Amino acid sequence: MSFGVFSKNGVITNDQEAVVPLANIEYAYGFGVYETIRAVRGKPLFLADHLARLAASAQILELEHTLKTEEIERWVLELLQRIEADACNLKMLLIGARDAKDAMLFILPLAPLFPDKRLYTKGAKVITRAYERTLPHAKSLNMLGSYLAYRDAKKEGAYDALLVNRYDCITEGTRTNFFAMKDRLIISPPKADILEGVTMMHMLEAAQQCKIPVRYEPIPQKDLAQFDAVFLTSTSSKIMPLQQIDDLTFSLSEPLKELMRTFDSLLETARA
Repeated sequence: MSFGVFSKNGVITNDQEAVVPLANIEYAYGFGVYETIRAVRGKPLFLADHLARLAASAQILELEHTLKTEEIERWVLELLQRIEADACNLKMLLIGARDAKDAMLFILPLAPLFPDKRLYTKGAKVITRAYERTLPHAKSLNMLGSYLAYRDAKKEGAYDALLVNRYDCITEGTRTNFFAMKDRLIISPPKADILEGVTMMHMLEAAQQCKIPVRYEPIPQKDLAQFDAVFLTSTSSKIMPLQQIDDLTFSLSEPLKELMRTFDSLLETARA
């Protein structure tokens, strides 16, 4: 569901005009980056972090534009004031062009799709698929492999698909970050292999408050059974515990429950 309006380079208009010409070769080739921001009661959560990552993604792709962070922030707030929604997601698409001044930033407010609350107590199911994203540090529009993996997940009644690289190690989900826990230790795939999500950044803050250390190292798929708990993070998921990866089952460990409670408190503070 949409809210009937969108913003293009700061101009708010009817969402039926949110179109990209078929002749736009940059969009056709996926030369663009995106962000999804959650907003509650007109307040965009972690906006500075999302805008910093949007800029970083554009820099990795060498996507030149003339947009300033301050004006994008103003456009976001103006759009939220226009729609007056209690909660929404803002999808930001920055599409490149041959000339930097012709780059386009679309901001589309969308009704959020919240996960079933029962998943936070029993855990979600995910599957695995072999796939490596190009330029993993950039949140680019090149999403075909992730789209196909996520489609497979939905066909199997799963929440997401975990991506497995050429070394048979899990890197991330199609739209989530992945973590494993052993006792009071969080294991994350190496930073070089993943897109560090904004929710991931604040989960790490919660882990620090809980005095739960984090280690970055490959997570071989064959070694998953050794972990006490596994979970995902994303803007929509928050911290999503996993009950099942393919045929392996997991429980919600006490350290993971503590981490989830601490993160939820941190999120409430951000909403205030």
